[in-house]
Amino acid sequence: MKITNVRTFVVDCFRTNWIFVKVDTDEGLSGVGEGTLEYKEKAFEGAVEHIREAIVGQDPRDIEKIWHETYRDAYWRGGAVLMSALSAVEMALWDILGKSLGVPVSRLLGGRVNEKVRIYVNGWFSGAREPEEFAAKAEAAARRGVTALKWDPFGKSYREIAHADLDRALNCVDAVRRAVGPGVDLLIEGHGRFDLPTALKIARELEPFRPMFFEEPVPPDDLEALKMVHDRSPVAIAAGERLYTRWDFRRLFDRMAADYIQPDVSHAGGVMELKKIAAEAECRGLPFAPHNPSGPVANAATLQLAACCPNFCILEIMYDDVEWRKDVTNEQLTYADGCIAVPDRPGLGIEIDEEACLAHPYRPHTLRHYTGALTDIRPARTEFYF
Repeated sequence: MKITNVRTFVVDCFRTNWIFVKVDTDEGLSGVGEGTLEYKEKAFEGAVEHIREAIVGQDPRDIEKIWHETYRDAYWRGGAVLMSALSAVEMALWDILGKSLGVPVSRLLGGRVNEKVRIYVNGWFSGAREPEEFAAKAEAAARRGVTALKWDPFGKSYREIAHADLDRALNCVDAVRRAVGPGVDLLIEGHGRFDLPTALKIARELEPFRPMFFEEPVPPDDLEALKMVHDRSPVAIAAGERLYTRWDFRRLFDRMAADYIQPDVSHAGGVMELKKIAAEAECRGLPFAPHNPSGPVANAATLQLAACCPNFCILEIMYDDVEWRKDVTNEQLTYADGCIAVPDRPGLGIEIDEEACLAHPYRPHTLRHYTGALTDIRPARTEFYF
């Protein structure tokens, strides 16, 4: 079996663009991957083209060899664009291997320890501005059986936070906690925006609300600051969504700078790289809580990983999505009691519809993490994809 082509599909999904990669072979089998990068889609397409030139003609089942040589030959290693392109291609190779053998990817990674995975939802707050609006949306999500909610309540604050803005954020957290009660976990997102004293101040203020964790309180490239927050915080700290490869995570692990690790299958190196990172975390007694706010293919791959990692804890997932999510793939998820069942179809268990992808072409979107606009992603819908 030989690789004959690698193609990229960039699909508008309102807040960003999904980026799907399809690897074709001379035996008619194709695999899909995802590298949704948020705002560097054109650079991603160029990176995939360079990878395509290197791997056409190779056996797609030689996954470790292709990954190693692509990473090695990049020379200027790491970074979001290269690693996301490599992650997406690697994901597609696993999909091909699973399909060729008629088994799901989780079987190839050692088999399942989890048949279903607990989820926490992101995006449940769409359209909310005031604490009571967040509370109402949180209560509605809890009625659907959601057991964990994540959001960023900090508006436009960056580096520091004014007393009035902190009070507003804490009022929002308080309103949500009162709405859902103690049986729903709250996960507070920092988006890597705060300096050290501000992150510590926020962590202390969050303690009465008993959050599951405070995510990315300081910039992702400052692991020393992250460790200082971790060591002095009264609440658990999560990090890792913007780290790449086992080597970045080794520096985090050596410092024991987080309580939950959150590598992203679309950015950290793909399926096997996350399996390796999760195994290292298991050796340190750290739970594996993958970052996963992207599209349906990344979700399919992360479900396969969650199935076979003994230290898997909880999986991020979008609460709702654009209406055409159901059109661009054949995604079929079974949701009950705050969990999603791991699909048992061969490979990653998902296919993209190329025509549907082309019907929603690339649109530029601006980064909104520090403008406060994240609470206004899109109007709330009554239909959900899980």
